[in-house]
Amino acid sequence: MRRGAPGRIVWPVLLALAVIAAGAFGAWRLMGDGALGRHTETAAERSLRQVRTELGRRAEVRYIEAGVGPVSCGYAARGRGQPAVAFVSRPQRILFGDDPLPREFAETRDRYCPGFARRPAPAG
Repeated sequence: MRRGAPGRIVWPVLLALAVIAAGAFGAWRLMGDGALGRHTETAAERSLRQVRTELGRRAEVRYIEAGVGPVSCGYAARGRGQPAVAFVSRPQRILFGDDPLPREFAETRDRYCPGFARRPAPAG
């Protein structure tokens, strides 16, 4: 075996490892998992994203206010001219006032948005 043979193998391997490391770093940056340049979604952005996921891409948030912690409450509609419905937006879930679980909505609203405006009680 010749003396120079191991050097011919080591440099290409090191170069390949450097290329793989650079690619992994680039992918990490593109995925947004790195702290560099990471955009943290605001409560308003999150609410709009959740509303549009549930009500459709033309849905609009008409009113929003901060709740306790990362929670926000407000009113949204399926589109222009449509009736608004109350919502409570939490980081992993959104609840609407017209959901089939009105008690869960009311409890969540009262817990996270205690001062949120409520529909007036019918005159009686």
